[in-house]
Amino acid sequence: MELLEFARGPALTFALTVFIAGVVFRIASLVFMWRTRDSSVGSSREEPAALAAVKEIARRMWPLPTYRHRSLFQLINGYIFHIGLAIIVFLLLPHILFIKDLVGLSWGHLPNNLVYAVSIVTLISLIAALVMRISNPAQRIISTFDDYFSWLVTFLPVLTGLIATMHLGARYETLLALHILSVCLLLIYIPFGKIMHFFLVFVTRSQTGAHLSHRGAQQL
Repeated sequence: MELLEFARGPALTFALTVFIAGVVFRIASLVFMWRTRDSSVGSSREEPAALAAVKEIARRMWPLPTYRHRSLFQLINGYIFHIGLAIIVFLLLPHILFIKDLVGLSWGHLPNNLVYAVSIVTLISLIAALVMRISNPAQRIISTFDDYFSWLVTFLPVLTGLIATMHLGARYETLLALHILSVCLLLIYIPFGKIMHFFLVFVTRSQTGAHLSHRGAQQL
């Protein structure tokens, strides 16, 4: 019980503080970053910035035909574990109750057994992603500590959550504490690693789309 109290109390409070402060700082530093003013007139093909931003976001959701046959499995697998993680975090009843206690918001949930099945699929998908990274020579060369550690801190909460649900290996209180501590590790690392793309991916893609439209770049 002492481990669970520590996980629910000081550890979670510290993790949430680092997470919120880190995310706010990263977003603010991006928004207020000094940039050289673009004084060019712009292309005759320039679209409204908002439209160009939306089109770039949509374009990046699926690979170009030239690369599709090489990256299709990786793309689909990426969608599987991203959607799976979203379902686990936002549609599992205990998580919704936690969020409600934290910020006062709540919504409908999926049946627990369905979310547990999604969790298993997500675990398999994450393992497949790691295997593809390790087995692909080019991808292995460009992979850094951040890539592997980001994978680990994403994998552990899903794994420990399933183990706690199944009551495997230890008392439920201990398993729940380990699950919460793995979530704390994830929250702490998010602002400092590549997982931050959860907050920045659409911001950066929209900026790229607006910039390329202003320059008149042809987008296939």
